[in-house]
Amino acid sequence: MTTESTLSLVLHDVARLMRKRFERLTRAAGLTRAQWQVLSKLSMHEGIYQKGLADLLEVEPVTLVRLLDKMQARGLIERRNHPTDRRFFLLFLTPSAHPLLQFMRSIGEQTRLEAMADFSPQEYDQLQQYLERMREHLLTACSLPPDEATAG
Repeated sequence: MTTESTLSLVLHDVARLMRKRFERLTRAAGLTRAQWQVLSKLSMHEGIYQKGLADLLEVEPVTLVRLLDKMQARGLIERRNHPTDRRFFLLFLTPSAHPLLQFMRSIGEQTRLEAMADFSPQEYDQLQQYLERMREHLLTACSLPPDEATAG
């Protein structure tokens, strides 16, 4: 196995295990991972329209509508009419969503602390810098047309 494929597999495995641990700790709240992601993104972009949120989450709008319907029925989000365009609904968290967000954030912090248990602050900072740099490289590569992305 090459170093490149090993790095990808380890990164994938770490992300999968962090999700698994997070999901296990949050199971009592009765939300799916997809619903947690909606809450998280919506907390940073309240007032966004449904298509915009679907784009941020990288899901199809029809998939998001089903999630939003369930979350609205549970009283976690509300859809408000757009002030000037009746075709759009704007999305907002309800007051009952905020305790869940706090819970989610504390479990996320616990999961991160477990994953980084024996890292020094310097190691943590260095890892963060490397991963951010990798993300920037990949964002740049993803923005290139396919023929430019493969040339190199």
